[in-house]
Amino acid sequence: MPEGPSVRKFQLLTSPFVGQVVAKVGGSSRKISVSDLHALRLQDSQVHGKNLYLAFVAAEGPLGPTAEGTVLQREAASEASSPARGGQEQVCAPQTHPQGEELQELQCSRSEVLDAAEGPGNWLRFHFGLFGSIRANEFSRANKANKRGDWKDPIPRLVLHFESGGFLVFYNCRMHWCSSPRTDPASDILSAEFHRGRALDALRAPEPVCYTLLDQRYFSGLGNIIKNEILYLAKIHPLTQGSLLALSDLEHLLDCAIQFSSDWLHSKLRGKRLHHQIYQKEQCPLGHAVMKGTLGPSGGFKRLTWWCPQCQPAVL
Repeated sequence: MPEGPSVRKFQLLTSPFVGQVVAKVGGSSRKISVSDLHALRLQDSQVHGKNLYLAFVAAEGPLGPTAEGTVLQREAASEASSPARGGQEQVCAPQTHPQGEELQELQCSRSEVLDAAEGPGNWLRFHFGLFGSIRANEFSRANKANKRGDWKDPIPRLVLHFESGGFLVFYNCRMHWCSSPRTDPASDILSAEFHRGRALDALRAPEPVCYTLLDQRYFSGLGNIIKNEILYLAKIHPLTQGSLLALSDLEHLLDCAIQFSSDWLHSKLRGKRLHHQIYQKEQCPLGHAVMKGTLGPSGGFKRLTWWCPQCQPAVL
């Protein structure tokens, strides 16, 4: 599913529409009644980790950020000044992957229960599936046939047409209303308030670092691609227990996480792809054979992991 840098790009696509009124809606979502969005004003757009939050108010309501605004609003404003503002996000696929849907169901369940306990609100939370994406002023088109041999365009979950004439299209995402964004900038790897000390403490636990890196309580927005790439960059075997690594090694791994995530975001804003060194590769950049395995904690999610046994030796 889209990781932190991709969702940040999605947020930038929504920013130009803040302040505009929804003139027409469509989409296949069964989670919400899409017609409820008609004639509402998009008041705010925020992102945290892998989640996008859009605030809607009555069209005659006041403009400007809501009381729940945080430092993320200032970051979004800074990013929106980039020349890439309004560009199209290319992370998309012609069909929804069923396994991605199942994983998405599991990962969303806990947060949705918490949001439901708070009661309904004016914030719409988006959590994207394996091939989730947002398009601005264009629809996604099929680039290959499906399993039946049919060329069918992806079906949008939500389409928002605004009075200005522009529109936003949301694909492969789960949506539900909540009272406010669940944000903790201290855990967001792309936030200026990211708490290095708390992240380091988590990494020093006596469990494989590849498990800890995917813990969104400490590394919100960090996903499987980033995990694989930074472990290779730091020359650390995925199953190495954090408690066996020197503090300097963990510091270096954390530096790699922040730098890689930032580089990936900047590449997206420039419309460029970031070259992967180990993820889904058969050889590492030095020509060594790459190993692949499904790794994860007992009773938890198992994720495909790639590593080079020579560049990332096991620590006993």
